[in-house]
Amino acid sequence: MVNMAGSCRKCLILVGLFILSVFVFYKCTKTAPAAPNIEATWWGSGEPQKEDETIRPFKIAITPGVLLDLQRRLNNTLPFQEPLEGVNQNYGMNTKLLQKIIDYWKTKYDWSKRQQFLNQFPQFRTRIQGLNIHFIHVKPKEVPDGVEIVPILLLHGWPGSVREFYEIIPILTTPEKGRDFVFEVIVPSLPGYGFSDGAVRPGMNPAQMAQIFNALMTRLGFNRYYAQGGDWGSGISQNLAVLYPDRIIGVHRNWCSANELFHWKSYVGSIFPSLFFTEKEIDKVTPITRTVQFILLESGYFHLQASKPDTIGVALRDSPAGLAAYILEKFTTWTNRDWKDLPDGGLTKKFTYDQLLDNVMIYWITKSITTSVRLYAEAISQAYTNHQFNNIPVEVPAGCNRFSNELIYSAETLLKEVNKNLIHLTDYEGGHFAAFEVPEVLGKDIIEFVRKVRNLSQIPNKEL
Repeated sequence: MVNMAGSCRKCLILVGLFILSVFVFYKCTKTAPAAPNIEATWWGSGEPQKEDETIRPFKIAITPGVLLDLQRRLNNTLPFQEPLEGVNQNYGMNTKLLQKIIDYWKTKYDWSKRQQFLNQFPQFRTRIQGLNIHFIHVKPKEVPDGVEIVPILLLHGWPGSVREFYEIIPILTTPEKGRDFVFEVIVPSLPGYGFSDGAVRPGMNPAQMAQIFNALMTRLGFNRYYAQGGDWGSGISQNLAVLYPDRIIGVHRNWCSANELFHWKSYVGSIFPSLFFTEKEIDKVTPITRTVQFILLESGYFHLQASKPDTIGVALRDSPAGLAAYILEKFTTWTNRDWKDLPDGGLTKKFTYDQLLDNVMIYWITKSITTSVRLYAEAISQAYTNHQFNNIPVEVPAGCNRFSNELIYSAETLLKEVNKNLIHLTDYEGGHFAAFEVPEVLGKDIIEFVRKVRNLSQIPNKEL
């Protein structure tokens, strides 16, 4: 047995050395690709038309018929399969927990009050490249003399929505004594998500979304601005920084990615930790088998949505109970992987049922679950991957948060290979939905990042 263990260890080392040699060769021969030119594309129905650039006020106003249909479907939900004994959330959302949530949705979730809550911030829609793009736009009130207003674009991901940012918006738009800047916040719904139209033809990938959001910021009159995001919002923010470095003052992400060799380097680093990891990072990334097992357990949704988005979309669009189970399961595992072992999934440790159902309702009332998950298919298409965005250096000032329960942990050395001007890297307790889970922590970190950028070079207000 000892000899077998020793042989396995030697094999792992040999594999690691082979990968390391490939990496060295790659570094010596591979040049970074240039940023592509993403042209404006017409994503709406029919032939391209002259764009109506009007910015129209918008309020969420759901008709009684939609709510009656939802109530009918919830009331007629078929009995759930009994869960296995003692599995909690390890087989997906436990149906006993799901029944509790459905009962709350039917009897205690008050849409009239929640709709009023969701309408608390000014919202708008404007037509860009054939699509109605929805966004929240909040300006600071009572700005003291000498305080500069700084625009920032906040981008969500899946299965989130603009709802994730409701608690962080007041933090960013409220002036603070001793701080010489305050934010003007723009929070759009991604195309195909929530109250933004979905594309009618293939190709709406993260780069195309970046192009649309840059056009939105131009229409709003911002020459330069900050970009921030997590999940898909992180990737789109990175694309913005690559495509429009003259427009992006700084990019802040709470899920920073490394280049295409990340997983190979992580494997080599698990054998030779000092090559890529600092002492405090080693425990986060080793043993590599722990990370691989977690990814295998949690990435099934990705393969499904990247290969058959419309198939899963049919099932989720037809059943509000199914939609809630599919979405809320992620708020258990992606917030804290250990919560799979809890009967209640830990959901109310960080969120309320009202908060979580607000997000589910946005998908339900807009019928956007299918168009939202299509983004996964577009992101792995050759049309997008051929651009190699993860290998294009981000030259603008960059900030990254690494939350303790994030899906993947990236070492500083690997992040710096892509983010050439990484001026801000912080570690916090928390999970994947940082803006939703720990708005105070994320808000203060964004403020600190922007303060660092401004200290590098003061940006005159007239340039914003």
